[in-house]
Amino acid sequence: MIKRVRSWWTREDKMEPSAPSIDNVPEHVAIIMDGNGRWAKRQGLPRFIGHRSGMKAVKRTTIAADKLGIKYLTLYAFSTENWKRPKDEVDFLMRLPQEFLAIELEELIENNVQVRMMGDREGLPSYTINAMEEAVRRTADNDGLVLNFALNYGSRKEITDCMRELGRKIEAGTLKPEDITEEMLDQYMLSSGIPDPDLIIRTSGEMRISNFMLWQMAYSEMWFTDVYWPDFNEHYLYEAVAEYQRRTRRYGGLT
Repeated sequence: MIKRVRSWWTREDKMEPSAPSIDNVPEHVAIIMDGNGRWAKRQGLPRFIGHRSGMKAVKRTTIAADKLGIKYLTLYAFSTENWKRPKDEVDFLMRLPQEFLAIELEELIENNVQVRMMGDREGLPSYTINAMEEAVRRTADNDGLVLNFALNYGSRKEITDCMRELGRKIEAGTLKPEDITEEMLDQYMLSSGIPDPDLIIRTSGEMRISNFMLWQMAYSEMWFTDVYWPDFNEHYLYEAVAEYQRRTRRYGGLT
């Protein structure tokens, strides 16, 4: 049995009064973490300080998600479009997974968290890949919260790569076009094995999807907040989940 340590969190900890009901908690929450640079600028600080402060929000949110009983937490850490940013900022962002996991991996292991990565490894520095692969390997047997990092991820590329793979099978004669189903496409997505997000959160006041899980979010509930990501904490997650619990999901039908 994996020991759970109180130095970080335990699900048995008493929930704050502002916490939502533990009934009807979304199974999968995905977050577009936005606003690190603007948070830093507002305080007269360099952008990299905002990104580093965002790591603390990752830890806070992971703890809160586990307390609530959320089973999957996907965090949009770096998009395929983020390569357009200045090289020094990209280089710093590529170091953050290594820095975060060097500090937090042991506690993630002890708290039964399973780390996964969803994204294109091509183009990522070796130190970024090595840090992520070590975390994935060392937490593979954990069966608690799945902490899924979308790193060098872009949904259009994901869908394009899926179509190319199916096209190759059709060309080879091992697949007929009429045999393609939605369930089959799910298996070729980078999120294979993870249920579609029930709730997608975006911070910083922006109200767009930014090429994130376009296939998977067909019936996801959306929640937007003006709060910059470094300021995001358990109370904002509770607010988002409470709002989710007030909604009725009809999937195109009637209740």
